[in-house]
Amino acid sequence: MNAGFWIRLGAGLLDGLIVGLPLGLLSIVITNAFGKDHLTDLLSFLYALLVPVVWKGYTIGKKICGVRIAKLDGSPPTILTMLLRNVVGGLVYAATLGIAVVVSAFMVGLREDKRAIHDFIAGTEVVRD
Repeated sequence: MNAGFWIRLGAGLLDGLIVGLPLGLLSIVITNAFGKDHLTDLLSFLYALLVPVVWKGYTIGKKICGVRIAKLDGSPPTILTMLLRNVVGGLVYAATLGIAVVVSAFMVGLREDKRAIHDFIAGTEVVRD
């Protein structure tokens, strides 16, 4: 069964609180600069890219919420899958000035398969365990 909008949003918020907030605070302490350091951006990118590959589709937030990223055949994502999902998907979102983000939110909320634009690009879905 595919995960819908609210559970995916909750997993993302948990990742932000559990991983993003401490990274941001650590970055401020290390660099003594608020909002001008790229260390947090790099570490957050690597977290979103590598953790689902190593942890078979989970991030910390997704694990807590009982959902995971899977390829359409049910297998865990590969590094290529996550590059397509995060980098190419992110480029699409940036190129459309965020309009595609809103479209994706509606897709997850309204489509039967609950897949967003980045899911179509990467051939993935977010499934409940």
